Amino acid sequence: MAVSHSKKIYRKKRYAIPIALVVLLIAFRLYLPTLVKNQINKTLANIPGYYGQVQEIDIALYRGAYVIKGLYLNKVSAKTQVPFLNFPQSDISIEWKSIFKGKIVSEIIMNNPEVIYIFEDQKQSSKDAGVDDWTKALTDIIPININHFEIHSGKLAFVQLQADPNIDLQVTNFEMTADNLRNVVENGKTLPSPFHATGTSFGNGQLALDGNINLIKEIPDMDLSFSLKSSDATALNDLTNHYVGIDFEKGKFELYSEIAIADGYLKGYLKPLLTKTKLIGKEDSILEKMWEGFIGFFKFVLKNQKTDTLALKIPIEGDLKNVKTSTWSTVFSIFENGWVQAFKRETDDEITFKDAYSNANPTTKKEIRKQKRQERREERKEAKEK
Repeated sequence: MAVSHSKKIYRKKRYAIPIALVVLLIAFRLYLPTLVKNQINKTLANIPGYYGQVQEIDIALYRGAYVIKGLYLNKVSAKTQVPFLNFPQSDISIEWKSIFKGKIVSEIIMNNPEVIYIFEDQKQSSKDAGVDDWTKALTDIIPININHFEIHSGKLAFVQLQADPNIDLQVTNFEMTADNLRNVVENGKTLPSPFHATGTSFGNGQLALDGNINLIKEIPDMDLSFSLKSSDATALNDLTNHYVGIDFEKGKFELYSEIAIADGYLKGYLKPLLTKTKLIGKEDSILEKMWEGFIGFFKFVLKNQKTDTLALKIPIEGDLKNVKTSTWSTVFSIFENGWVQAFKRETDDEITFKDAYSNANPTTKKEIRKQKRQERREERKEAKEK
């Protein structure tokens, strides 16, 4: 009897331990979303000058992922209750294809994110965190380095409430993809990470941003081209009326740019164009009409008569801490477009990563000039021999 009783106790103990472990694992799994949520909310609460919160966390262990729902961030000193950052749903998961290449990295897919910059809310104060503070806090939420990034149906907005009327410039339907951010593939390339974004801008214009970047560096290297096409110029009226006292009755606004950054040195340009614009509106006051008529006279003199386009090209260059523009080059570009040759309504394909790199590395720049001189000598020698 004693032996039989001992066997029963042994069997109970043998099954009790695995059952207890299973119960603990189930309990931990059920509590895990709350644990992650509390940790994220703690991280957001520790950003000086900002407050934020996460509403819900979903965990999918089978694919190594979790979904952050209802994340927002705003300034403590903000005069409005509109969140600066509003991310309704962000899916963060392990990028499985990179595991086969020996790297454990993550991918993020964000749906309907919003970045709304309200001018009055974002005025800097001594208690506020810098951009590095809150961006670092957001990246701390993600435990693994990001390699692939997507945005779907995003929104970017600039709002100034003190202007009369309020300024509200938006980019909607923002789509973006960035790949190989941690250089899992083609890590030997100078700019290994392709970047592509599109969107619908204010005035129903079409926005596009393409290029390549290298985020591994402390100051990322990049080579980007930007275009904003066929935006209705009247969408700028609140902005232009507030700052320069003019508004558009009709016309198109476009903007093209190329930017290259190498070792903290930037080289590029901005090229805004106004096509078939008319300034004086029927509802303007007499003083507004006089001012717009004065501006309109110079617009008529300086625009390209064949294309009915007023344009300028603003060169930008220098160390990122001291980027400069050339006033004379900018002024000359207005006359060049109006009186010499109309600017193309596209990027000029004249800025390359090598341009920024050669200026960032003067020794290399000298070597390039020396190499070019040597090439010219060889070409002249070959020409003589023929």
